[in-house]
Amino acid sequence: MIAYERASSNDPKLKRRCKLLEKLTEQKRIAEDRSYQPTAFRWVDGEDGERKRIEVRKHVKQWWGKDASGNTVLTVRYGSKPLELAKGKQAIKLASDADVAKTLHMIAEAVEAGELDDAIAQQAGTAKLKTKAT
Repeated sequence: MIAYERASSNDPKLKRRCKLLEKLTEQKRIAEDRSYQPTAFRWVDGEDGERKRIEVRKHVKQWWGKDASGNTVLTVRYGSKPLELAKGKQAIKLASDADVAKTLHMIAEAVEAGELDDAIAQQAGTAKLKTKAT
């Protein structure tokens, strides 16, 4: 027997994980299907004065590219900046573009397991500040 604890939907750690997982899913779809274009809905005023909901394409920057020496490099972004995956390292060097989707899948599994919570918290600016003991 255990005590029942209701899952809190206000846990900031879980919200940050979900936000990153959504972006990782979008990047995986782009890596698997180059013609995929994510969409969002917007409200616009029509000519008759009524507001209409329309679907528009979202501009999504892919997280991988080539470095100066021609290697495929993948960054994991939270917000507009890359996450620091190891001390002073923000990118993953891949053998080819074909490895991008597989690597994104492994990163998503690590995010679900909570392995990147500290890096996400630091990027989000919520890391605890060290204070001097007086």
